[in-house]
Amino acid sequence: MEFALPDLGEGLADAELVSWTVQVGDTVELNQVIAEVETAKAQVALPSPYAGTVLELLAEPGDTVLVGAPLIRIGSAITAQQVNADASAERLYTGDITAGQVAVNAEAMGQRLTRDTESPARQSVLVGYGPDSEPVSRRARSAAAKLAAPVGESKAGSAFGTDMGRPAATPGARKLAREIGVDLGGIAGSGPEGAVTVDDLRVPGGRAGEHIPIHTAPPVPPMHTAAGARGTPTERETRTPIAGIRKRTAAAMVASAQHIPQASTFVTTDFTGSMELLDHLRATPTFAGLTLTPLALLAKATLVALTEFPELNSSWDEANQEIITKHYVNLGIAVATERGLMVPNLKDAHSHSLRDLCQEIGEIAQTARGGGATPGDLTGGTFTITNVGVFGVDTGVPLVNPGEAAILCLGSIRKRPWVHRDELAVRWVTTLGLSFDHRLIDGEQGSRFLAGIAALLEDPLTLLGRV
Repeated sequence: MEFALPDLGEGLADAELVSWTVQVGDTVELNQVIAEVETAKAQVALPSPYAGTVLELLAEPGDTVLVGAPLIRIGSAITAQQVNADASAERLYTGDITAGQVAVNAEAMGQRLTRDTESPARQSVLVGYGPDSEPVSRRARSAAAKLAAPVGESKAGSAFGTDMGRPAATPGARKLAREIGVDLGGIAGSGPEGAVTVDDLRVPGGRAGEHIPIHTAPPVPPMHTAAGARGTPTERETRTPIAGIRKRTAAAMVASAQHIPQASTFVTTDFTGSMELLDHLRATPTFAGLTLTPLALLAKATLVALTEFPELNSSWDEANQEIITKHYVNLGIAVATERGLMVPNLKDAHSHSLRDLCQEIGEIAQTARGGGATPGDLTGGTFTITNVGVFGVDTGVPLVNPGEAAILCLGSIRKRPWVHRDELAVRWVTTLGLSFDHRLIDGEQGSRFLAGIAALLEDPLTLLGRV
């Protein structure tokens, strides 16, 4: 039985395999986690819809797998016997074990096989998935009967790979064929359902005593070289496969740079009044137990400004030649995590109070850093805020996320000399930056929107009336 990558939600077309939690030969139970995949920058644990024995892993960590493409083959004890026998044959071929050990292992496997297949219990599966219609409670056929079974009896979706145009072969044989550079299509198989086994690879065409040459495959250069590692003087670089969040972030940023004509504008503003308001609110019972930050206050000011400038909360539909103006705000918050940049968003943030924003910004950031963000958390955003000030940076020029109209950047908030009421004073000062899609937003609209946010932060009492 093959388990194909299911649709994990949000209409995503593929996912990247992060890691396997099982290996060939392992026994898995229904709903046991077998792998972790990453899609839309969310890492998801994948449960098995079958109970049985792992026959073959059909993808490697780092591979991008399309929805509906096979990930793993899980079979019954009968098929598992051939897998174990084939593994022993491979080890015998490479000199790891003796022929006597192979015989002992085969006999022990046969005894376990008889016990397992006498049980009338059917395999448990998830709703929507299922084993082959053929019952699994029958007694095991003898090895000779299985070897003599015509190839025509193999069903589509066989555990040995006769589906999808692949020649029938056991996992061990397929692995060995890759290593020695042999085309399995030209070899007659002697295994179950006509599958090619490791023994068949030793004698091509069934002629005894002839071994397949093992030098047909070209040498594969190493993928990684540790910088500064001991070795030859040429080992001065590290090559890291582009995968995971880095791969998806790169794709989004390339799309942004290539397809969105972007412009930026900046404003430096007195943040002293906002800092004093934050200090006051932290001492009130309403915000007890919460971490009230300047980011939450900026988020509220942004949501208020978006009601006056709805074009900043729109998107460009190239296919239909339409501008889509959203009457809701899913506010994205850029979060730096160990795995890379993630942008979870607060759904319907326009209806949130300052307290709600304070609480939920902290929650989504913590969830993202812990690797628990779902595809739903990371898609559907309409406007984004990024805070580079936490890294000690005055401002930045962020790229607009595809599907959005603008992104707001908060710089560091520092005490600086500032002219206040015609006198030089030390004030809390910050710089805000706005990048926007110039197809949707003119310079006047972008500038007025940013100046409006700055005005709300300079005099936050005007903001309180709209919280």
